[in-house]
Amino acid sequence: MKSQALFIVKLLIASAALSVAIKFVPISIAPTATNALIAVLLPTIVMGIIFLFRYANLKSVKS
Repeated sequence: MKSQALFIVKLLIASAALSVAIKFVPISIAPTATNALIAVLLPTIVMGIIFLFRYANLKSVKS
């Protein structure tokens, strides 16, 4: 239980830090269609790659 609570607290702190960084750090990214497409597709691609590596690792452990 303590481990789960610690994880949730760490996650909340990281989320708050990211929120503050997005709000106050000036980043000049041009609002183009290409940048919007990257922002929409990048999380899905990253998660797909992570799951692919986990699946490959699972198959190698079972063999």
